[in-house]
Amino acid sequence: MASKWPKLPAKAAYLTLSNPQSRNALSLSVLRDLRDQLHQYNTSPVDNKVRLLPPFDPNLLPGLEAAQAQTDSSAVRKYGWLLHTAQWHSARAGLPTVLVLRSPGPVFSAGHDLKELSRLGPAEVRETFALCAEVMTLIRRSPAPVIGVVQGLATAAGAQLALTTDLPVARAETPFRLPGAAIGLPCTSPATAVARRLGAPLAYRMLALAEPVRADQMPAGAIETVVDDEALEKRVKEMVGRLAEDTAGMPQALGKWAFWTQLEAHRFRDEEAEDGVDGYEKAMRWAGRVMALHARSDDAAEGIGAFLEKRSPAWKT
Repeated sequence: MASKWPKLPAKAAYLTLSNPQSRNALSLSVLRDLRDQLHQYNTSPVDNKVRLLPPFDPNLLPGLEAAQAQTDSSAVRKYGWLLHTAQWHSARAGLPTVLVLRSPGPVFSAGHDLKELSRLGPAEVRETFALCAEVMTLIRRSPAPVIGVVQGLATAAGAQLALTTDLPVARAETPFRLPGAAIGLPCTSPATAVARRLGAPLAYRMLALAEPVRADQMPAGAIETVVDDEALEKRVKEMVGRLAEDTAGMPQALGKWAFWTQLEAHRFRDEEAEDGVDGYEKAMRWAGRVMALHARSDDAAEGIGAFLEKRSPAWKT
């Protein structure tokens, strides 16, 4: 199917959801395939282990700082690939720096396969939802940012999948829906992703009323919208080019980890903090330490040098 889509640059790859006979439903086999693709794109040739971004835990920052300074050998082994050019190239040789999630046909994804769910046993039902959560986690923790190309209806877990991607883009009239309440199966899991992307009030309205919401009715910036299919392809090409060719892979990966870590972990004030600092100020201090890590990278040195010398950067990763 990827052959029918535009050819991607060398550092980009398609993450394909293909189940057109069932409106791209997320059956067990489809979820397993998505998981396997994400594993493939993140399996290090050094040790054949899946290497993902660390958990979004701000308390991991001292370990990253020790890895950058190379004062702790265990930290270097664990985090060095996110901080040192040579280790990045070794750990991710031949792996993409951007992924493009696409599906064929007029529907992006109809969510879980209800016919399949109705005949599965309890263990397989649990496996289905656990596997769905695993796929969403793999996307969130993928070192390569994931562009979500939403060409048509995204409903239930399909909406969850679309809105879990780092950079979703859709035609303005594309409907998103959490229809589970209408069949006695509220979309609790999909609403988790939707709430984080769209905000709690709109997500709960979608959850409770099962009404569709168009992409252009969502909060500004939640999902990028375009006018038609031609504009969709043009914008995807621009986004892929920016990520695969105009920016460096390692800073993008560390930046993705830092962004989601500071957003979730520092959103609220720590009532036990002795200094009385609120979540924003705590996040700013934490993010400043991450910026210090960025600043010591080879890509930062190259980017700053290129800016001062008024030339295009030759990225190291």
